[in-house]
Amino acid sequence: MTQTPTAHTPAQEQARVQLTVPAQHPMVTVLGSGDSLLRVIEKAFPGADIHVRGNEISAVGDATEVALVSRMFDEMMLVLRTGQPMTEDAVERSIAMLKASENGESDGQETPAQVLTQNILSSRGRTIRPKTLNQKRYVDAIDKHTIVFGIGPAGTGKTYLAMAKAVQALQSKQVNRIILTRPAVEAGERLGFLPGTLYEKIDPYLRPLYDALHDMLDPDSIPRLMAAGTIEVAPLAYMRGRTLNDAFIILDEAQNTSAEQMKMFLTRLGFDSKVVVTGDVTQVDLPSGTKSGLRQVQDILEGLEDVHFSRLSSQDVVRHRLVGRIVDAYEQYDSEHGTENGTHKSGRGRSGHKGK
Repeated sequence: MTQTPTAHTPAQEQARVQLTVPAQHPMVTVLGSGDSLLRVIEKAFPGADIHVRGNEISAVGDATEVALVSRMFDEMMLVLRTGQPMTEDAVERSIAMLKASENGESDGQETPAQVLTQNILSSRGRTIRPKTLNQKRYVDAIDKHTIVFGIGPAGTGKTYLAMAKAVQALQSKQVNRIILTRPAVEAGERLGFLPGTLYEKIDPYLRPLYDALHDMLDPDSIPRLMAAGTIEVAPLAYMRGRTLNDAFIILDEAQNTSAEQMKMFLTRLGFDSKVVVTGDVTQVDLPSGTKSGLRQVQDILEGLEDVHFSRLSSQDVVRHRLVGRIVDAYEQYDSEHGTENGTHKSGRGRSGHKGK
């Protein structure tokens, strides 16, 4: 995108910039169907008056906002150049990244285009990519470190992105197998009262892992890979006494591990393996008085070489936008009432920080 020099009016701190969209990009890909993308940008920058004529876009108004509008359209061009379309959600997240960088809330090392165009895995006609800066840094940390903890609320892509990295590692022969595990905590002492065989009792707690696998692999190949031991989905208790070599190992719902279980799991690490531990420390289902291993491990391993903690927040929620607002509302309630998940901390026997 080409742009004319910005004109400034110092007394009013006003500025004007004009941008030319290259001919190879139809304006509908830049502005959105029915100008939907343009409306998102206009709403985010009320101090800038944006006009479109042909393939020319001009912005006049507050100097800071005009500069951000110019950067936003530049980032959109970089994304569109890769063949990836822009969506309202992508535009909103890009604007949030630019504003955070402008306000000093982010170190600004990664641009929105770098975040949105980082491909992790292409499968069944679609590509899995990070959608936020924290998600990109989480994915990068998985590449760089042997053990990574992904800690954050529901919907932030902790498990899904880890699964995509695991499948990518298997397909590129970085590992020989994938091991997926979760604690079946909710069943607890009541497991024997559930109908069916042990496998049928445990299966519902592992179902989300199967669902993610079906998104990333040919469903017909999954039974064959599981039968061969290339992919293993098992409850955490099955990890005891094993040494896991040449594997990509994911422990999901780790907030529901006890301190002893967490230590047991982490010490299963073998040669040429990688471990990702995911969980939400605000949704612990352990019995009263049992300390979450995910909360404790942050105090024990923080700063240890080759161990990384990635913390995601409500800003990284990639489900319905209302989910992020729900997470924020609960956090505000807990802060105001001295509770945790709406329950008094002393009543639940919980301790430790929230890992945000």
